[in-house]
Amino acid sequence: MNAGTTYSGFVAIVGKPNVGKSTLLNALLGVKVAPISPKPQTTRKRIRGIYSEGNRQIVFVDTPGVHEPEDALGDYMSQQVAEALADVNAVVWVVDLRHPPTREDELVARMLQPIQNAPILLVGNKLDAAKRPEDAMQEYRSLLPQAEPRMLSALDERAVKNLRDELLALLPEGPFFYPEVFSRSDQSPEEWSAEIVREEAMKRLREEIPYAIATKTEEFTEREKGKLYIRTVLYVERESHKPILIGKGGRMLKEIGQAARKQLEVFLSRPVYLELEVKVYPGWRKDPEALRELGYE
Repeated sequence: MNAGTTYSGFVAIVGKPNVGKSTLLNALLGVKVAPISPKPQTTRKRIRGIYSEGNRQIVFVDTPGVHEPEDALGDYMSQQVAEALADVNAVVWVVDLRHPPTREDELVARMLQPIQNAPILLVGNKLDAAKRPEDAMQEYRSLLPQAEPRMLSALDERAVKNLRDELLALLPEGPFFYPEVFSRSDQSPEEWSAEIVREEAMKRLREEIPYAIATKTEEFTEREKGKLYIRTVLYVERESHKPILIGKGGRMLKEIGQAARKQLEVFLSRPVYLELEVKVYPGWRKDPEALRELGYE
């Protein structure tokens, strides 16, 4: 191998909602770039995470959870998955070893069936909490026999490193897609800030409301002594959602803001003044034009 030879490629991370795809991506990168919450469908857009080591670079593509779309937002999320699979060097299909396959897992398998020129690693996650992981993995393997099985917990650093090393070894020869000094994600600070606010809202709200929230950073400016001023709007679909999101005496919104600000200050390495505002945007999930306005494009 020549000293100047480099290797690079794209690796898509796919699976149904809430199997730990974003947790695994963050672990593979060693830094948080994707929002995480116990709620399904926290990830709505493709998120690229960049990992460079020596002469090798992986561009990980985290995707929304595969499910039957029910509205324009669901169609958009499905399209994000399909586009991520269009030209990849490897696929990591994440499944939950605590449970047998569901209809959504079958949907994922059908999406992956046409892929012939890239290895598919079937990664059984949550090994630490699974009672019969081998039996569950056998059922998942039956959905897509060509997939190569692996079992781990995304919280196990050594297991994640082994998976990352395996993926690095699969890369074809080629130039880096991003400079080595590039951030671990292609998201702008404004986009990341909005996603962190949405993550904290999803953690705290129940039933339909978390999925009816969209966030958008409207202002991101540096003020005196290097302090960042960030103004983020949380959009809900109904007037009745607004008081729930704000909470009694503004308590819920304040709690969301405090938690998000702590994350932002760690990520941005500077003091942050975070201002949150709640607005109603009726039926935004069903309106393609509204989706574009809110950054889903």
